[in-house]
Amino acid sequence: MLRRILIAAALMIVLHFAVELLGEKVHEPIWFLLYLIPYYIVGNDILLKAWKGIRNGQVFDENFLMAVATIGAIAIALISRSGDYTEAIAVMLFYQVGELFQSYAVGKSRKNIGALMDIRPDYANIERDGALERVDPDEVSVGTVIVVQPGEKVPIDGTVIEGVSALDTSALTGESVPRTVHENDDVVSGCINLSGVLKLRTTKEFGESTAAKILDLVENATSRKAKSENFISRFARYYTPIVCYCALALAVLPPVVRLIGGSAANWGDWIYRALTFLVISCPCALVISIPLSFFAGIGGASHEGILVKGSNYLEALSKTKTVAFDKTGTMTHGVFEVNGIHHSSMENDKLLELAAHAEIASSHPIARSIQKAYLEGLTWQDDGEIAPKPADLALRKLDRSRVTELEEIGGHGIVAKIDGRTVAVGNAKLMEQLGVQYIDCHHVGTIVHMAIDGAYAGHILISDVVKPTAKEAIRALHDAGVARTVMLTGDAQKVGEAVASQLGIDEARCELLPADKVSAVEELLRSKPEGSILAFVGDGINDAPVLARADVGIAMGALGADAAIEAADVVLMDDDPKKIPLAIRIAKKCMRIVYENIWFAIGVKVLCLILGAFGIASMWLAIFADVGVMVIAVLNAIRALFTKHLHA
Repeated sequence: MLRRILIAAALMIVLHFAVELLGEKVHEPIWFLLYLIPYYIVGNDILLKAWKGIRNGQVFDENFLMAVATIGAIAIALISRSGDYTEAIAVMLFYQVGELFQSYAVGKSRKNIGALMDIRPDYANIERDGALERVDPDEVSVGTVIVVQPGEKVPIDGTVIEGVSALDTSALTGESVPRTVHENDDVVSGCINLSGVLKLRTTKEFGESTAAKILDLVENATSRKAKSENFISRFARYYTPIVCYCALALAVLPPVVRLIGGSAANWGDWIYRALTFLVISCPCALVISIPLSFFAGIGGASHEGILVKGSNYLEALSKTKTVAFDKTGTMTHGVFEVNGIHHSSMENDKLLELAAHAEIASSHPIARSIQKAYLEGLTWQDDGEIAPKPADLALRKLDRSRVTELEEIGGHGIVAKIDGRTVAVGNAKLMEQLGVQYIDCHHVGTIVHMAIDGAYAGHILISDVVKPTAKEAIRALHDAGVARTVMLTGDAQKVGEAVASQLGIDEARCELLPADKVSAVEELLRSKPEGSILAFVGDGINDAPVLARADVGIAMGALGADAAIEAADVVLMDDDPKKIPLAIRIAKKCMRIVYENIWFAIGVKVLCLILGAFGIASMWLAIFADVGVMVIAVLNAIRALFTKHLHA
C-alpha cells in the first residue's frame, strides 16, 4: 500500500511539472492517458471493490462513492479539456493514505491482543523411557505428568509435583514481576517458565485450560457490539444511499430548473458540485473509527490483564454507578488463618493441638486453618495473639490413633474423644447445645469455641486475610465516579460489617445464601439511578448466578471458578481488586473517544456538505472532509490503546 501511494504521488508530481514545461506541445489525450497511470496504480483496488459491490447488489459503500466521484472528476476534466486531472488522483491518493492510517491503527490494536494469542502452546513434554517426547496438548489427559523446561510455555493447567521456578505471567495478567512457584502450587497454562525445570500433574484437559478459555474469550469479543457501534452500522446503511440520491438530485434538478426558466443549465458546474458532495459525504470516519475505538479499548484492557468479552460490556462499564462485591476470594484472599487464642484454660499450643486432632477428618477451610496452624507451629504473646517468630515444628504431626468417637454435628461443630478426653470444637450454638457457658470474643473473625470434659477451655480466633489492594480499590472506584459500593457475603453480620468498614465499602449485607445474593442484586438493580449500570464482582461457583444477573459481571479469573468465569462479562486475570476501577477508567476513556469521533465527524461532514451544495467547497475541501477527518478520527481512536496514565 505505502509503495503504491509513494509511486503514484511521485508520478503525479512529475506529470505536474511536465505539464508546466511542455503544456500544449503534447496533445490532451496523451496527458489524459499519462494521468490514468498514477490513478490506476493508487486506486485499482478501490475500483475493483466498487465493481464487485455493484455485481453483488451492495452498491452504496465508500468504495462506490470514491469510484464515482473520481471517475466523474476525470470525465469533467476530459470533456472540458481543462487538463486538471490532479484533483481526482489526489482524492484517491489521500483516501488511500487514510486507509493506511486505519490499517496501522488496527495493527497496533491487534498487536496487544496478539500478545495474548502467543500464550497458545504448541506442544507438551511427556517423559517416556527417560526421554522427553513432544505431543499435541489436545492429546494430554487429566492426571498426566508433563515436563516444562526453561523458556517454554506451560501448555496445560496443573499442579507442581517437582521443581521450583519463576514464571512470567505478563501475557495473562499484565504484571511484569515474575511469580515463583514451588511444589504443590497450582500453575495455569499460558505462563512462560523462566528458570528451573518443572514437573506438573495436569488438572484439566487442554480445551478447558486457562489459555484455551482466554483465547476463546478474546476471539469472540468483537462479536458483541455496543449500542454506539450498532448505531453507526445502521446509520451508514441508510445514510449512504440517501447522500447518493441527494448528489444525483444536485447534479440534475438545478440545471433542469434553470433550463425551464430559460437560463443556461451549466451542467458541468452542478455535476462537479454533486461529485464534491459525494466525496464529502463518504462516512469512512464513522464506519472505521468507531469500531476501531472499541477494538483499541478492548486491546488496551487486555494488555492490563482485563478481558472484556465485547464492546457492549465496555460501553456498560463506562456507565457503572453501583458496584457489589462478594467478600471471600474477591476482597479477601479466601485463606483462613489462626490469629489468636483467648481465655484458654491451658497452654495455647496444647489447646491448638486438641483442636487440630478434633478436626482431623474435616476438609472445611476453617478446620484446615487450625490443622495448618498446629503443624507449622506458632508462638504466642501474653495477650494470646501470634508472635512474629514461628516455633520449632520438627515434632509436629497429627496422629489419628489418638482420636475416637468422632461425631460431626451439622452447622454446629465436632465432638470427639482425644486421649480419652471429650473435646468439643465449634460455634456458640454447639456450646449452648452442650450446656457450656462460653465467653464471647470482642475481636472480629470466625470464633471457634472449645470445651474439654464439659468445661469451657477458650476460643480460637480465625480470620480471612484482606487483599492488600482492596482498600485502595474502593477509594479508586469512588474517584472513578462509582456512587455506591455494596458487599454481599455469607459471613456473620459482625464479620461482614467489620471488613466493609475496614475497606471503606458503603454498605454490607451479610449472612446471605447464594439465592439471597441474587435477590439482593435484583433489589439493587431496582434502586439504581435510571440509565446507570450495576456491576457485580465475584469469584466462586456460587457467584455464577449473581454474575449472570447483574448488568455487568466481573470475575476474578486467576483463582476463580470456571463457572464464574463463564458467567462473567469481564475477567480479571490476576485477581487484583485495583483492576476494577482501572477497567472502568479504560471504558470511560474509550467511550469519550467514541463520542468525540462521532460529533467531530458528523459536524465537519454537515458543514462541508452545506458548503458543497452551494458550490463554495472545492474538491480539495472535500478531500479534507473525507480523508482528513478519517485520519484525525483514526489517530484519536488509537489513544484508547494507551492505559498507563489511567493507573490510580
